[in-house]
Amino acid sequence: MKKFSTVLCTLLCALLLASAPASAATELSVFAAASMTESMNEIAKLYQKVDPEVKLVYNFDSSGTLKTQIEQGAECDIFISAGQKQMNAINDKFVMPGTRFNIVANKVVLIVPKGKNPTKINSFEDVVTDKVRLIALGNSDVPVGQYSVEIFKNMGIWDKLTAENKITYASNVKEVLAQTAEAAVSCGVVYSTDAATSKAVQVVANAPAGSHKPIVYPAAILKDTKNKEAAEKFAKFLRSKPCTKVFTKIGFSVPEK
Repeated sequence: MKKFSTVLCTLLCALLLASAPASAATELSVFAAASMTESMNEIAKLYQKVDPEVKLVYNFDSSGTLKTQIEQGAECDIFISAGQKQMNAINDKFVMPGTRFNIVANKVVLIVPKGKNPTKINSFEDVVTDKVRLIALGNSDVPVGQYSVEIFKNMGIWDKLTAENKITYASNVKEVLAQTAEAAVSCGVVYSTDAATSKAVQVVANAPAGSHKPIVYPAAILKDTKNKEAAEKFAKFLRSKPCTKVFTKIGFSVPEK
């Protein structure tokens, strides 16, 4: 009887251990500008080998939308913005002091649907001519849209462009890319890295030199993170040589430390 009880106890312990949930991986929530989708997804694969106990959960969207989500209480460990403006807006209240750094830099380009450029659009100046029927731009909450306005204003053609009523606005840079790839518009303004991810568009012009401020993406850990150690480790990894290789392969440049 005693032996039976011992066996029964052993079996029950084994069943309890088998049914107990495995220790869950740490989930690290990373809010990143839509233009970083391809590079960050590739980095996630690399990081799985570096730290398999951490699961990266991405939220890609326009930096303005991500900023608003953070302000409204969304759980976020690391924020990567496509513009300094959005990070500056939450810096004092939400950013953990001493964790902010510039992660990558980018360029602005004018794109057209590949093989579908009958009017031969080849410069930013062409947007206010009859060559362009409709142009896709990011809206006022999207960094690439803000850079677009800055470019056209510095060129002295923004007022004419808006008066001609041929702008369609998108909620993030990927929408601008998609509209152009589908030939729903004559052209669009995106980052060079986004253009490089699509075989359905071609770059016809770089933004004129000096027409906009430098495009530098800041990253930071947020004060409310529940995974400070994991966030610090991943932030450090983002500045490592393997990540630099991914960023530069896609077309970003990496600011000097």
